[in-house]
Amino acid sequence: MVFYLPENIETATSLDDLTPRQIVAELDKYVVGQDKAKRSVAVALRNRMRRQKLAPEIAEDILPKNLIMIGPTGVGKTEIARRLARLTNSPFLKVEASRFTEVGYVGRDVESMVRDLVEVSIDMVREEKVDEIAEKAEQNAEERLLDLLLPPPPLARKPEKTPGEIDAARTPAAAEQFQRTREKLRAQLREGKLDEREVEVEIRDRSMPAFEVISSQGIEEMDINIKDILPGLFGQRTKKRRMHVTEAMEYLIQEEENRLIDMDQVTRTAVERAEQSGIIFLDEIDKIAGRERGQGPDVSREGVQRDILPIVEGTTVNTRYGMTRTDHILFIAAGAFHVSKPSDLIPELQGRFPIRVELHSLSTQDFIRILKEPKSALVKQYTALLETEGIKLSFSDDALEGIAKFAAAVNEATENIGARRLHTIMEKLLDEVSFEGPDLKKKVVRVDAAYVQKQLADIVKNQDLSRYIL
Repeated sequence: MVFYLPENIETATSLDDLTPRQIVAELDKYVVGQDKAKRSVAVALRNRMRRQKLAPEIAEDILPKNLIMIGPTGVGKTEIARRLARLTNSPFLKVEASRFTEVGYVGRDVESMVRDLVEVSIDMVREEKVDEIAEKAEQNAEERLLDLLLPPPPLARKPEKTPGEIDAARTPAAAEQFQRTREKLRAQLREGKLDEREVEVEIRDRSMPAFEVISSQGIEEMDINIKDILPGLFGQRTKKRRMHVTEAMEYLIQEEENRLIDMDQVTRTAVERAEQSGIIFLDEIDKIAGRERGQGPDVSREGVQRDILPIVEGTTVNTRYGMTRTDHILFIAAGAFHVSKPSDLIPELQGRFPIRVELHSLSTQDFIRILKEPKSALVKQYTALLETEGIKLSFSDDALEGIAKFAAAVNEATENIGARRLHTIMEKLLDEVSFEGPDLKKKVVRVDAAYVQKQLADIVKNQDLSRYIL
């Protein structure tokens, strides 16, 4: 396996600027090694960008090149797919293929993965819209809160006044005085001086009658949004509730966001994004590989493959937000394939995953790089966590090498769980520091090779004990 350090590039401002080499370099910041897999997903992503530049009549016929990642657990299959989705801001869903073979698993079918992907896309687009109108929503909420703190003077003439009498509340002097008082309150509100004051806010009563509707096709097939119907059936009830200014501000901002966002537009954009740039990661696909044996819980494996086939081929799924096509969703499958092999999948499904890439088991050198190189490396995580207690934690190079060797040794002697072994090793290594941290008088802790040997040697030597602890 060839290793190289991440290139020093900045994240591209536009997806069009991301070449396959740059995509790989971005993935290198989070995932160590596995260059072949990174190249394959980079090319698949670049082809998606190329397709979007073509004329519609040609683009419609160009289907995504789905991948199968073959490799043991803990080598980076899921992380590559997840980071790829974040890099492109694509709706991403991870689903275990084996969940559809569970005995007695009621109310879920393979189409649910598409519905869940659309839900993810809806949340993403809504968050983007919230960011766009956040300032306006905050301004509106502030004005409403000021109205609660200082109700505006009445503008209507009281009945008992004579026609010639002037309403003092409507005179310019009174209006100017009111405005000055309001601006003083605004300044105090922004400075946090009114946070503990209570106001009475009119909120919507969200309590709904408790009932369930079960159809023969399962709850997911119900296209009716019950929450949208109930206000029409039972009326939109409101109630007044006293709350602190800070809580009231948060509630009013949420209300303003809901009022300012056009959910119809969000839905249209989200469904289109799910169709054109969605990524579904089918994990544990090896668990549904193989032929039917006629008995036991494995009897449905080939049936699940046949159910997944039309989704991957391209079909139209009915969701609560309308019909959603799956023709251009990118499917990335993954599995260890210890017992079965990709050729055990039904031929039709194999044909829908034309790209196959093998991920290698991690070596000691890989573990060393995983500990210190990625942006979210374990060493950086534990250092930041303990720094909150005022503890300065540092690791020597020989300590990292020792941790990596212990992880590789335990993986070889017991089950090979890849990089996840580092989590168990690090937890055991820093168990004493984590527990005693707040009470430690010496706030500087240096982890070297001797410290690693002292904490882990006995456990690793005792095979029976290591099976339970590591």
